[in-house]
Amino acid sequence: MPSFKVSLLDYGAGNVRSVRNAIFAAGFEIQEITEPGQILEAKAIIFPGVGAFGSAMRVLKEKGFDEPLRQYLAQNRPFLGICLGMQTLFESSDEHEPGKPPIPGLGVIPGKVIKFDETKMTVPHIGWNGRILHQQSPVFENVNNDDDVYFVHSFYAPVTAENKEWVLSSTTYEDERFISAVQKGCVVATQFHPEKSGPTGLKVMRAFLEAVENGTLGSTKPLEIDETATTHLTKRVVVALDVRTNDHGDLVVTKGDQYDVRENQKEGVVTGRGGVRNLGKPVALASRYYQEGGDEIAFLNITSFRQGVIEDMPMLQVLEEASKNIFVPLTVGGGIRSYSDPASGQTWSALEVASRYFRAGADKVSMGSDAVDAAEALIASGGKKTGETSLETISRVYGVQAVVVSIDPKRVYVASQDSTDKKHVVVELEGDQLGPNGERFCWYQCTAKGGREERDICAVTVARCSEALGAGEIMLNCIDMDGQCKGFDIALMKAVSEAVTIPVIASSGAGKPEHFTDVFKRANVQAALAAGMFHRKEVEIEAVKEHMRSNGIRARTCS
Repeated sequence: MPSFKVSLLDYGAGNVRSVRNAIFAAGFEIQEITEPGQILEAKAIIFPGVGAFGSAMRVLKEKGFDEPLRQYLAQNRPFLGICLGMQTLFESSDEHEPGKPPIPGLGVIPGKVIKFDETKMTVPHIGWNGRILHQQSPVFENVNNDDDVYFVHSFYAPVTAENKEWVLSSTTYEDERFISAVQKGCVVATQFHPEKSGPTGLKVMRAFLEAVENGTLGSTKPLEIDETATTHLTKRVVVALDVRTNDHGDLVVTKGDQYDVRENQKEGVVTGRGGVRNLGKPVALASRYYQEGGDEIAFLNITSFRQGVIEDMPMLQVLEEASKNIFVPLTVGGGIRSYSDPASGQTWSALEVASRYFRAGADKVSMGSDAVDAAEALIASGGKKTGETSLETISRVYGVQAVVVSIDPKRVYVASQDSTDKKHVVVELEGDQLGPNGERFCWYQCTAKGGREERDICAVTVARCSEALGAGEIMLNCIDMDGQCKGFDIALMKAVSEAVTIPVIASSGAGKPEHFTDVFKRANVQAALAAGMFHRKEVEIEAVKEHMRSNGIRARTCS
């Protein structure tokens, strides 16, 4: 048994369940830090910071954690900061709450945290990237130097002459080099998320704790650095699980053709439509995809909510169970909105609903209908933000990287680019993806409520508004392509990815490995998603990645 318990500094924002599970997987027990006095008594502290720098530092200060933490760090005692937990070690950050003065960081490391330039690159930096080692450390001794790890952030700490001695590893994104890990003595921190970096991340977590246990944590050695060395962000393969209750009340993974998830019954055998198509249990399928190399997993709750989301215990339990053994990012979508319980009269905000999902194990929440409503309201107001929409409130607390907007449009064919309302963006379709009657032009009409309600607003407009309101990523579907296995809607993907600076996930239509390679080559999307072809075992995840690699597209190797 380990000789100490890990002191977890959970200041109350984001998904720390996976960090707890990673600590348990390493064979260690946890002591929760709830009072400032516990900090200086700790044997080893892990600080998994999730959210925004300003709000995190404000909470630390309000709880009285900031000064004891500075003292603990000054004593060179074992510490592992994760993501925001690393950024707070610096003197300051450009990320602060609107209308409020910047709050100083802990000031342990010289330098300022700054934002990636959206005019030069897609922001946030989301996905799997590499590391260039600046020091030899026990923390990295069990992982290969070329193993990718998972990042999700908009702000970064640049390498400077003043903080150079702290740099454990650096990473490049486009033309920017940033600090991806720091270590000085027993103080360690990573910009990436070990608890979301699969087997590689678990090895990092275990190595840190074991080095604390055997007293070797501070045994580092400088390395010769190639200043021209670079790393590269991989393209992500995302697996989606459409989850809903079947006719017996059980949660199942299903898939349909253009959102129809019921089996078709043969005429003369059974009258009417059949039961909900059952492709497996959510946790079991998700675990399989983690083992097979899925880069992210999205649970999309397509059940119609008769009760409030807070009482949607089965879905919360799915997240809690999945996060025990799945150490890649988990997204949950469906019902992330404000609502009132007609029975009790109690009202919950979208932020409270999202918080419940984060605490259950979600890393990101996906919003659909609420985002369309917010986009329409933003346009109607002449572009004036209220600060009260679901997108704004959630991203303000948890950061834009935690908010995904799922857009579900359908094609509306037109005769030319000038033959419809000017507020809609008309695109020209490419030769291999023309309409059923050879149509060459269309605009993409957004829908709400699972495709059942059409709105007079196009997908490009909703994407732009969502970015303005605080979305960090777009999950872009196309109802016309859903279930067709003929490939992604390239025109849609290009139109939206060219209109926003946040990452875009291509969805709807994949049926073979070539479709992933095709969309990555023809559109500037950062990830592509599939469901049915994986559920039915028609295609393996590794087959998709191998096809990508053979065509010059970088894909993560699952070690």
